[in-house]
Amino acid sequence: MGLKTWTWWGLTILSGCTLWLLLAGPGHLLGIETSWLGMGLLPLVTWAMFYAVSRIPREDLVGSASPAEWHARIGIGFNLIAMIYFFAHMPDFNNADLPQNPEAVAVGRNLVLMLIAWAAIAYILAGRWKGVAEDDERDCEIAAEAAAWGRGALIFAVIGIVVMLGLTPSSKLEWATPTMIGNLLVFALMWGWFCEYAATLAYYWRDRRG
Repeated sequence: MGLKTWTWWGLTILSGCTLWLLLAGPGHLLGIETSWLGMGLLPLVTWAMFYAVSRIPREDLVGSASPAEWHARIGIGFNLIAMIYFFAHMPDFNNADLPQNPEAVAVGRNLVLMLIAWAAIAYILAGRWKGVAEDDERDCEIAAEAAAWGRGALIFAVIGIVVMLGLTPSSKLEWATPTMIGNLLVFALMWGWFCEYAATLAYYWRDRRG
């Protein structure tokens, strides 16, 4: 039996509150630092997502979308959250070197938790598809075309970073520390993955409309 609608709404609201605390919440809430409160809620939200995915009836999964499309749905959601969170906290990485920078360490830890949650939910969904043909010829075509979009987005982002650094006067590049440049390259990777998943969903949507 699947979960009721109110459960999904509750999970959505809890996820939104967690993101608000991590991204834009006040410094303190009820005497507690919101960053620590957000980090405490993140494992709870992740566990709730595991449970929700495990309770989706198999026939609903098979009838609503292919495994590749489900993977893209999860991927684009996690990538979007990670990109917004990473971009919002990117200035923290220039405060000090990582060993003396607890804010940057916290950001990295949360991103790793998001990555682990993404991989675990994808693994759970893959297990629900056992015994079902996962990829047909059209799925393979979409995967190849979407991967090309992802590579193009990554190349465009990297070239943009190179051009920006090359054309900016050195007197205005105080912010371009090795740590910040590394973060920009990580963000370029996230952007490439995001575009690949977005292209995957767009191709499947076009096929259903056509």
